[in-house]
Amino acid sequence: MITGRRIVDLTLVLAEELPAAWATHMPYQQKTFNYFTDRDDQVAPLKSETGPYQTRWLLIDEHTGTHIDAPAHFIPEPGTGLPDAGPAGTVTVEQIPLDRLIGPAAVFDIADDLPGSAPGVSPVITDRLIVDWEAQHGRLADGDIVLFRTGWDRHYRPGPAGRAYSHGPLVTRTEPGWPAPDVAAMQLIMDRGVRCVGTDGASMGSADNGAPVHRLALADGVAFIEALAGLDQLPVRGATFCFAPLKVARGTGAPGRAFAWLPD
Repeated sequence: MITGRRIVDLTLVLAEELPAAWATHMPYQQKTFNYFTDRDDQVAPLKSETGPYQTRWLLIDEHTGTHIDAPAHFIPEPGTGLPDAGPAGTVTVEQIPLDRLIGPAAVFDIADDLPGSAPGVSPVITDRLIVDWEAQHGRLADGDIVLFRTGWDRHYRPGPAGRAYSHGPLVTRTEPGWPAPDVAAMQLIMDRGVRCVGTDGASMGSADNGAPVHRLALADGVAFIEALAGLDQLPVRGATFCFAPLKVARGTGAPGRAFAWLPD
């Protein structure tokens, strides 16, 4: 039962001044379409074209802010002749079962456990770390949702400071990457029956070579929840995690709201 349990928000805020979009993708935009009344402004004048209310439009990449990766994000559909094509390539975000996105949280708190790395390179979360965690907290099981708390959301800041979130590691290669699991670690997690894995890093894949982990897990129907926030609010065990993505037709991913119920 979750009635009466405290809920914590694990979602990044979207704003133009924040590094919400993947560094090499279209920037996030939010603009006023209609305002209560006409208002002169030299930079951004407001108009009331359709009535006394306000509404805004969004220009948004599917992989913006806290979001889910669907299998079609990295797996081509059958018949394309492309490498790694397969049935998972037809699975877009609106087809992902919601029961895959809610379950007991298994939190790997590694914010202080991994050594630093070179610019443009991610510290590696290895299968050894998974085994050591299980020795302390119990074996992962079907239905568990693995969450990697790396503390990377501390870089989600406005202005130039926010370049360390993804632009520095990916584009200029002047900043180290976020910690990310390697293929062996992800395979072990999948072998335990886990079908949803989340991270507060900018991606589940490493800054220097993110494709292999995506191809491995997404081809098997595992859901990735990326760019989480505030995972330090969760205990190692006992919370119930949930992610509710936008239902986007043919989406390779979608932003959404991540939250968790804390244990009594």
